Amino acid sequence: MSQPCSTDILIVGGGVAGLWLNARLRRAGYATVLVETGTLGGGQSGKSQGIIHGGTKYALTGMLTGASEAIADMPRRWRESLAGNGELDLSGVRLLSEAHYLWSPGSLAGNLTSFFASKAVRGRVDAVKGDELPPALRDRAFKGKVYRLAELVLDVPSLVARLAELAGDSLLAGHDLQPLREDGELIGLVVDGQAIRARRIVLTAGAGMAALLQALHLEQPAMQRRPLHMVVVKGPMLKPLYAHCLGGGPKPRVTITSHPTADGQWLWYLGGDLAEAEGVAREPAAQIATAREELQRLLPWIDFDGARWATLRVDRAEPAQSGLVRPDNAFLAEEGRLLVGWPTKLALSPDLADRVLANLARDGIAPGQHPTLPAHPQPPVAAPFWEELLP
Repeated sequence: MSQPCSTDILIVGGGVAGLWLNARLRRAGYATVLVETGTLGGGQSGKSQGIIHGGTKYALTGMLTGASEAIADMPRRWRESLAGNGELDLSGVRLLSEAHYLWSPGSLAGNLTSFFASKAVRGRVDAVKGDELPPALRDRAFKGKVYRLAELVLDVPSLVARLAELAGDSLLAGHDLQPLREDGELIGLVVDGQAIRARRIVLTAGAGMAALLQALHLEQPAMQRRPLHMVVVKGPMLKPLYAHCLGGGPKPRVTITSHPTADGQWLWYLGGDLAEAEGVAREPAAQIATAREELQRLLPWIDFDGARWATLRVDRAEPAQSGLVRPDNAFLAEEGRLLVGWPTKLALSPDLADRVLANLARDGIAPGQHPTLPAHPQPPVAAPFWEELLP
């Protein structure tokens, strides 16, 4: 690609947020170019647990928060897309679990019992037992309480692959990105020497946003990083489990999702409180030891002796908030033609797209006519991180 080119919307960042936005824009008739400097889904998206939150875990104190209200409708929207009749056709994406669970290994505290009986969660939480329990908890030794959430868990690699299909020829592999200005105004980007003019430039690059903002000489919006030290365990003894294990407080003690591997086994991906705070400070060996002890306390009927373990450090990128609090919803800031967005979590990618489309409608930017992009290199789809971590 050597001739100057133009497009309606130029997107930087090939995670789920950028790919979802790209697909929504293309479906609305806009011409788009999405630039990715690495692999599609190779950053924060590919390291997520694939949970489409509906906000329930953020309301464990008995009061719905702004975060839970903002994402309450996300599971419905994702389900419709997975069925092929939503805002996108994601009918080929693998659904790992129809539900996520809240699991208490002992008796629930009184305030949590009241919470589950409250109007706040009616229709979103149901108690389950017996054959309705997740496979990993169907043991006579299990004495806890389990609640089924109306939240689903997706196979992120297949989601990224499907969104890449919907992108058609709009994907562009690029390494060196420089601002393209006219009379001091940002009008596009120069990608590996190729000038691309756009009516709007949208950054959805996750952790890569800091470098992009610096290259554009912008101090705002600022970015914060939320470090996590995740744990991965793989072995033939594992059965599927998708659950937040509750501790003594409102925060999940550990969050477990299960992922099928190329050799036919199951892999557990462990987050929650285990991966935060003290977990971030631990060295990998100590983090693995802590995770193993925790699982043996919670699931004593599972023999982990033949399991293989590894850890993964993840920097979740978010707009900077006072006191490192979690942002309540998708975030979008504007500076001239530039839009800077973070979905803040995988489930909110549709919300970020809504905000961009609303911005275009407000400014009267309708789909235009642009020449088809000449032949250009396309970024590859990232392989699941666990295949390299625990082959």
